[in-house]
Amino acid sequence: MSNDEGLRELYPFLHGRKADTQALNAALVESVRQKARHHQDVFEAFFAKNGHAVVDAARTIADVYRHDGRLFSMGNGGSSCDAAHVAVEFLHPITAGRPALTAIDLTCDSTMMTAIGNDVGFDHIFVRQIIAQGRPGDGLIGISTSGNSANLVKAFRKAKEIGLRTIGLAGNTGGEMARIGLDHCLIVETDSIHRVQECHVAIYHILWDLVHTLLADERGNLQIRAAG
Repeated sequence: MSNDEGLRELYPFLHGRKADTQALNAALVESVRQKARHHQDVFEAFFAKNGHAVVDAARTIADVYRHDGRLFSMGNGGSSCDAAHVAVEFLHPITAGRPALTAIDLTCDSTMMTAIGNDVGFDHIFVRQIIAQGRPGDGLIGISTSGNSANLVKAFRKAKEIGLRTIGLAGNTGGEMARIGLDHCLIVETDSIHRVQECHVAIYHILWDLVHTLLADERGNLQIRAAG
């Protein structure tokens, strides 16, 4: 089929033809089925390969809280929404009996981010905040579908220098985040950005749940400190 014929099939209304509604609906339903199947395949492959790595990352985050540390989160674009989601899960647990734990979303202060971006460059929007707020024993979780976000990589490198624990969520091959020696780099091995993002949501929800499970014996102490 030529390019012109292909365009006529995709956009029949541009050429004076009506769309075949039945054929279009069938194609759309098949597309839904394929995307759902791909979603399931990506999830099953990731957790089959990385179950122990997810538990190890949860142990690291639990250890941060066990020693009165704080968790920072960061990301760009859709991953900035995930960074905010990570923070609110820990700050505002929806499961009864689980204490609120300190989590700071580095993407939420638009004044800070635009000031840094304007004055010294977008690559510095997270590292400047880590320099100002991070302390040894804290944790930093960064989310990137490619693993190559320069501002995340820069912040991770500084966090390692300071002594923060580092957890990366990436996609495809992990990019630069997989090469800089993070404590944990959880990689969803697909080039579909949507499937990577969907799996990232499941990963940090599971991390949240595991962290509270690991801290279960210390909940009373954590609640006393939070009340004080």
